Amino acid sequence: MLTFFSIFAVEKKDMETLFKKHRILISQTQTDIVRDTMNIVDWGKPLVAIKGSRGVGKTTLIRQYIKKTYGVQAGKALYCALDSIYFTTHSLLELAERFYALGGEHLFLDEVHKYPFWSREIKEISDLYPDMRITFSGSSMIQILNADADLSRRVLSYTMEGLSFREFLHFYKGLALPVFRLDEILTSADEICDKVCASCRPQMMFEEYLRVGYYPFYDGNDEEYYNRIENVINFIVDQELTQFCNVDPSYTRRIKALLSFLAENAPYEVNIAKLAAYLELNKSTVLSYLTYLQRAELINLLYSDNKSVTRMQKPDKIYLHNPNLFYAMGQENKVGSIRESFVVNQLLVSHRVEYAKKQGDFLIDGRITFEVGGRGKTFTQIANVEDSYILSDMMEFPVGKKIPLWLIGFTY
Repeated sequence: MLTFFSIFAVEKKDMETLFKKHRILISQTQTDIVRDTMNIVDWGKPLVAIKGSRGVGKTTLIRQYIKKTYGVQAGKALYCALDSIYFTTHSLLELAERFYALGGEHLFLDEVHKYPFWSREIKEISDLYPDMRITFSGSSMIQILNADADLSRRVLSYTMEGLSFREFLHFYKGLALPVFRLDEILTSADEICDKVCASCRPQMMFEEYLRVGYYPFYDGNDEEYYNRIENVINFIVDQELTQFCNVDPSYTRRIKALLSFLAENAPYEVNIAKLAAYLELNKSTVLSYLTYLQRAELINLLYSDNKSVTRMQKPDKIYLHNPNLFYAMGQENKVGSIRESFVVNQLLVSHRVEYAKKQGDFLIDGRITFEVGGRGKTFTQIANVEDSYILSDMMEFPVGKKIPLWLIGFTY
């Protein structure tokens, strides 16, 4: 029969194990290069959520913050991954109770989506221990508003993106360059290009970025990098879509076929009837799957008028979420699609991007028109369009309103 003291001894040993894991993981974390997101997140808020697609660096960011702020030892702070074996016999609520009793101040919970009813227990923890901060990370698919417990009014939520071209230069080339707002790029492109080109040959590095620069896990081996991207795609479709979107597991092969079709045909001018026939599904199911893939950050859906988009309205164009996906899916010859995918990916972080149906490729924030192309692209398609520009590949300096494409990678 277990006595109070034997139970206490077991609980103490369990916490010591968690503290040991914390120390090992945090001590292994490198902090020589830290993403700007570190300074954007308000870590002092009671409840902070960091969402993002698998592989974009959420775990690394959290561990780096802990190491820089609290050091390696657990005590005031504790890092736990919620897929840990600890949670097969203990609840999140138990963990918080014991941590708080030991003087804990900041609990970091990684991958909350792997713990059932995570939102319900986090809400209860915040009610019981209002002076203890909780920072948690999760898939881009998790719902904070419509979870088991609505945390939307309590949580300060951030979305973490993959690397911008600017961040790629910092991470892999050791070049620390500033962010430039889009209006700065359009009005001061000459000065910005002078500054960047004084540090490196951006066009050459940009071509590398399009191949292997978006996800922060490239180690110099292209094949391994693309295998990891394929693993990310498989995990999202096989695990996350079935968990968060109630997709029948028997249909995941069709979703992968849909993604493959979009890669081969991107940018795809949407014909839902054709897609439905190809997949042998009804139109509403195809539209739902497209929405899920966008939430999962595998594709981007563009509309010609974002303000009037309804839930089941078909998009006007579909792009793969980022350029690296084209290479990972064997579509590296889609040069034009890769360029356009890059523009959409970088600008959607902080701008409204719409499909420019009549003139140009994209309408940004309802006023700026972009045409995207190679060095020989002319203004024929956007002649007489006010506030219009060409984003041109294979250029290092602007020529009038023809701006190097890579500059868009400095907007975050």
